[in-house]
Amino acid sequence: MKKSSIIILIIAILVIIAGVAIYMITNQKSTNNSSINLKTMIDTIYKNSNVELPSLETKKIGLSDNNVVSSYTFLSNNDNVEELVVSEPVMSSQAYSLVAIKLKNNANIEQVKQEIYDNVDMNKWICVSAEKFYITNHNNVIFYVMSYEDWAKPVYDSFKKYVNNEVGKELEKSENSDYELPPEMIVQ
Repeated sequence: MKKSSIIILIIAILVIIAGVAIYMITNQKSTNNSSINLKTMIDTIYKNSNVELPSLETKKIGLSDNNVVSSYTFLSNNDNVEELVVSEPVMSSQAYSLVAIKLKNNANIEQVKQEIYDNVDMNKWICVSAEKFYITNHNNVIFYVMSYEDWAKPVYDSFKKYVNNEVGKELEKSENSDYELPPEMIVQ
């Protein structure tokens, strides 16, 4: 009787240990997917992109001012935004903007991504405009970059490599440079 009680106790302890181990492994995987450190991610992307970029400032943007958030995300509100990190030139005369948006768990990622795509202003700078705009997501992190093609494409590809090409729907836009000058401005 004593022997069978010890065996049952050992089996119970092993089951508890196995259950705790499975819980910890499962919890660790789901935490890793949603807790990407956005600043570290951006630094790694730049390091691996092999492109010479202008002097950039990467910063976390507070979510309290909807107008500021909207100026980076082009979203009508920030209800679905959990975290926002942007990287832009120190000198604003260069067309470059990288934005990483971590969304809340209940957000419709494709809908938010489409809203950004539909509303993006590739001419948001005073004297210059972006040639290309690339946007995708990895889990609940939306990533976009817009700039000259020579800068934007390598950075975008570096993001995809960073997340092992585990991305959602990819969208891209090109600058519409078919501007017509008014007749009075045309020199003949």
